[in-house]
Amino acid sequence: MEVGAENAKAQCDERDSDLKPSEAAADAEAQRPTWGGRLEFILASVGYAVGLGNVWRFPYLCYRSGGGAFLVPYLIMVLLCGIPLLFVEFAIGQYTRLGPVHAFAKICPLLKGVGLAIIVISFMFSTYYNVLMSWALYYLFNSFQATLPWTSCNNTWNDVGNCSSGFPGNATHLQSASQQFFDRRLLEKTSGIEEAGGLRWELFGYLLLAWVIVYLCIFKGVKSTGKVVYFTAVFPYFILFALLINNVQLPGAKNGILYFVTPVWGKLFEVKVWVNAAAQVFNSIGIAFGSMISMASYNKFDNNILRDALIVSLTNSFTSILAGFVIFSSVGYMAHIHNLPVEDIATDGPGLVFVVYPEVLSTMPAFQLWAPLFFFMLLCLGLDSQFATVEVGVTFIKDEFGPKILRFLKREELIVLSVCIICFALGIPHITKGGIYAFQLMDHYTAVVSLVFLAFFEVVAVCWIFGVSRVSLMVKRMLGKTPNIYFRACWLLLCPMLVLCILISSVVQYTPAHYGKYTYPVWADGLGWGISLISIMWIPLGAIQEVFNNKGSLLQRLQTAMMPTIDLDAVDFLPEKQNLENPASERLFTSTA
Repeated sequence: MEVGAENAKAQCDERDSDLKPSEAAADAEAQRPTWGGRLEFILASVGYAVGLGNVWRFPYLCYRSGGGAFLVPYLIMVLLCGIPLLFVEFAIGQYTRLGPVHAFAKICPLLKGVGLAIIVISFMFSTYYNVLMSWALYYLFNSFQATLPWTSCNNTWNDVGNCSSGFPGNATHLQSASQQFFDRRLLEKTSGIEEAGGLRWELFGYLLLAWVIVYLCIFKGVKSTGKVVYFTAVFPYFILFALLINNVQLPGAKNGILYFVTPVWGKLFEVKVWVNAAAQVFNSIGIAFGSMISMASYNKFDNNILRDALIVSLTNSFTSILAGFVIFSSVGYMAHIHNLPVEDIATDGPGLVFVVYPEVLSTMPAFQLWAPLFFFMLLCLGLDSQFATVEVGVTFIKDEFGPKILRFLKREELIVLSVCIICFALGIPHITKGGIYAFQLMDHYTAVVSLVFLAFFEVVAVCWIFGVSRVSLMVKRMLGKTPNIYFRACWLLLCPMLVLCILISSVVQYTPAHYGKYTYPVWADGLGWGISLISIMWIPLGAIQEVFNNKGSLLQRLQTAMMPTIDLDAVDFLPEKQNLENPASERLFTSTA
């Protein structure tokens, strides 16, 4: 075994020695931009982590999983899973000063496909997530009318015989006016994914506007994004606090809040509640999307990432709880007005912010003020997440092809423009009249199925193959001290086990995608699995390619593939001092034979 290890090490050294320095690449690394200040990075990370899911997912999950009792497993998972994994993603990005593809190729060549899988899943997510921003813009501009259009059943798009001006409660044959506005006016929804329908030209315009906004905010890279997040990351908190102050004064608000926070302690004995808590922490912070790695790669080498990880994680959790109070105080108010139980109104997903809450806003005093502010807040929440997701792809292109592309495009701004145009074009199918079904299918198989598998392999690559000792050494080089036993224990055992539990639970509890009562045909589910495979297939392909290109027996090839190419023992490893190797050493599918 020792001889095999020595041979593998020799092959790894030989592989590295064969690589010639590239002056262009070294120049690119030396010119890599950094955030204008530490606050910019923190705000950008908070803006990415705090998204629409904090508003429409967490409150519903909390009340359904035991109310106030859910906060116990949720906060435990933040401490055992959220903070340690965010810390390690920050460490990888800041230490390597590379995006996820090249960072994983260095720390674990065997699972370098994880990096490319992250790029693919982030790219697919970018193509449809901005559709939500087009919806928010549509509601924003419609909220400036004297009478909000989703409050009445007397519009051309309403099915008058099936419409209720309020919430229909147990009258299942009726739809609320706000539901019909969403289905029949905004979406002009068809009967299923089989019926695509025509293009919604209004949404086409709003989607184009959303991408123009995204481009204008990120075209200068971290230099422009760092300035924009001062507003987009902070403004939503002013609106949330203002809404909370307003809502708690409304009749019935107390009942809604009590429904949200009243603990059902028996729920703590259900495994599903703990798994849901871990999954919520994981998805909310954005682990495995690559955005945190990409943003941290623009940090200065000695930036205090431990402090930043604590701030981002705790701010994200605080925002989720704050949003819960805002949402359920409103839901309690609506339940009081319509004399219905709170559970008949509470829901999750887009239906909460585009159906239930617009109805709530229409009944509030001074709705002409609250409605535009609420939808502008949604726009800010979504844009921050979109900035970071698009930046993952842009960072990869700059790291991998930057000097070559710049010979033709001349300016980095054109790289960003090209990415935005491609994502806009691929998002067009989601704004057809049957686009909501394609949207839901993509979201289920990208943000749920693919992400769980990807997260598991990322944790295995970093925590077990690269190893806790190497991660600790990276942190020591940057911060001057080794992570304490709490972080080392989480990385070694708790985080991998928790992610494995989420993966197993997701497989056991798997249900095909659905939209409301609509069930997708078999071919659509097959298409969904194909979408998942497009991202996760790079993990086995990368492993096979790495093993194939190495020398020796199968065991020796595997040992070589598991050796990081980062020289952690070198005294002068600091990125500012080292000569960057040829980018070919960081390519995903480059032969090293």
